[in-house]
Amino acid sequence: MFTFLRRRMYTSLIPLIIVLFGVFFMARLTGDPTNLYLPVSATPDQRAEFAAAHGLDKPIWQQMFDYFSGVIHLDFGESLKTGQEAAGMALKAFPATLQLAFVTLLLSIIASVIIGCWAAYRPNSLADRFSSLLSMTAASVPDFWFAITGIWIFAVVLGWLPTSGTGGVLAWVLPIATLMIRPLGVLTQVVRGAMVSALSAPYVKVARSKGAGDLRVVSHHALRNAAAPALTVAGDLAVGLINGAVVVEAIFGWPGIGKLMIDSILQRDFAVLQAAVLLTAVSIFILNIVIDAGLALLDPRVRDKATV
Repeated sequence: MFTFLRRRMYTSLIPLIIVLFGVFFMARLTGDPTNLYLPVSATPDQRAEFAAAHGLDKPIWQQMFDYFSGVIHLDFGESLKTGQEAAGMALKAFPATLQLAFVTLLLSIIASVIIGCWAAYRPNSLADRFSSLLSMTAASVPDFWFAITGIWIFAVVLGWLPTSGTGGVLAWVLPIATLMIRPLGVLTQVVRGAMVSALSAPYVKVARSKGAGDLRVVSHHALRNAAAPALTVAGDLAVGLINGAVVVEAIFGWPGIGKLMIDSILQRDFAVLQAAVLLTAVSIFILNIVIDAGLALLDPRVRDKATV
């Protein structure tokens, strides 16, 4: 197991390094912060002083070297907007994103297991058709359209839910519903397909012949063996939820890492943007390791293949 995890970590470091290079150069494509933070009437001396104070007067290769040197020493610089430490701002915003993603994924898994098992147990029934309709709808409806439509119907027209913020349970409904629609549709089809195969397996027939009830057959025999593909997809969806939260947080004013990224891009706050993207990349890196470890525990063939 440890050999498997060590090799998985080494192979995941390459994308992480690429992200470090990419965010450095992409951040500077947003424009010169001097034009944003200084008035139009600023003199050349004032512009030069501002650039020197924030290291913007150095050659691009020197800025990149300072950036990587700071990352190694866990120093991500200070925000141009607030003067606070960029790492502290990213760490403060990230828990809100994790909470939103965790609750969304948990509810998606629970609902998809119930619907998927129901559909697999009764093929071609109303439940099976409902799961297929749900999957197609989830694949065709963009998140931002669902979010805007939800705000218009439930917040503006009906007045049942708040349009933004995090105060109270009701403020969670629209963001979670928006993020949940796609994972729910995908996971439902994965669970349904895996359960159909599992329910037709010989060991299920043996369990039935021994007098096992329907609930025990589904929960103790079929579902356990169908968990591996569902876990793989759930891991990919968890990564997508962290990335997809950027749009949802911007629409609903959710104070997470996604909104922080959008704000830092608009404010050309290089240090905050770099810290936020790096923190997100590292969390996805760790999440992938955890998912692979879970798959290796469920299926020893995965572990044995990776250690060959």
